[in-house]
Amino acid sequence: MTEAILLVGGKGTRLRPLTVNTPKPMVPAAGVPFLTHQLARARAAGVEHIVLATSYLAEVFEPYFGDGSSLGLSLEYVTEKEPLGTGGAIRNVAERLRSGPDDPVLIFNGDILTGLDIGALVTTHRESGADVSLHLTRVADPRAFGLVPTDGSGRVTAFLEKPQTPEEIVTDQINAGAYVFRRSVMDSIPAGRPVSVERETFPGLLSSGAHLQGMVDSTYWLDLGTPQAFVRGSADLVMGRAPSPAVPGRRGDRLVLASASVAPDAKLSGGTVVCEGATVGSGARIDGSVVLAGAVVEEGAVISSSLIGERARIGARTALTGAVIGDGAVVGADNELRDGVRVWCDAVLPAGAVRFSSDQ
Repeated sequence: MTEAILLVGGKGTRLRPLTVNTPKPMVPAAGVPFLTHQLARARAAGVEHIVLATSYLAEVFEPYFGDGSSLGLSLEYVTEKEPLGTGGAIRNVAERLRSGPDDPVLIFNGDILTGLDIGALVTTHRESGADVSLHLTRVADPRAFGLVPTDGSGRVTAFLEKPQTPEEIVTDQINAGAYVFRRSVMDSIPAGRPVSVERETFPGLLSSGAHLQGMVDSTYWLDLGTPQAFVRGSADLVMGRAPSPAVPGRRGDRLVLASASVAPDAKLSGGTVVCEGATVGSGARIDGSVVLAGAVVEEGAVISSSLIGERARIGARTALTGAVIGDGAVVGADNELRDGVRVWCDAVLPAGAVRFSSDQ
């Protein structure tokens, strides 16, 4: 049996205002909380017991997932009194694991959408005899990431900070946020204080002579930390570009949940999701967007690459491009909101308040 720790304590600051009332892993992607996709993929890979390391809005998780039996899992929840970072969170929940000292434990982050072959990572860990194995992925431009070079056998040789010059880009391999730990290694992480597994634990293990193995898997990988990435990830799940057994419907250009109402002449495309109880009016056009539960999109609205919060209302003929509309917000008719605009929860934007001329 492979156990897992799922790190879901982050505040999701970059996704605000959607994370004001909802922790990031619980924001729906492709019709269900994003965490559902991760749990389902772990279960499909043979994981049976998962401990969730929670912090921000921790009270939301257990009422939704319970003991995990509906997903064929055994779930436990551990809440940090103060944020402990990735390494501190792992150490904080380690005592809930049932594994022996040499058994593998899978660890993954609650904001990464990936097609990682989990079984292959565990196999790599066992066969290499590593203390820790890391999922690595290759990116075209690694300047925004820490680099993880490996030798010819895949053994990690260094952890390098974000490169500042072209000469510092010695590899295109980056830490993709999923690991397998030998259970006993977790006990070497200091307890009771914040610890970064990326900046402290891994470099410390490497300098002490521990065996850290990298496995490059460059299938689908996306950090859902920004609104633009979250919308893209949800759409990729709907269209089948990203794998998940938890998408509640057929893969395709759109996903409309059972209790949603969409006018016959409305056009949904690009992996758009319309969640429970939401309404889309006549002539509306929505492309590559997420419309959360109870939201209303009025007639003739044009929405692209945007997130519409729960119970929000988008007025008639309003155009949104790359916008984030918080829970309960009202955007009146005939507005035009462009890339990066965020409307806070329960805010009210009057009709025609924001428009752009053709030469802007």
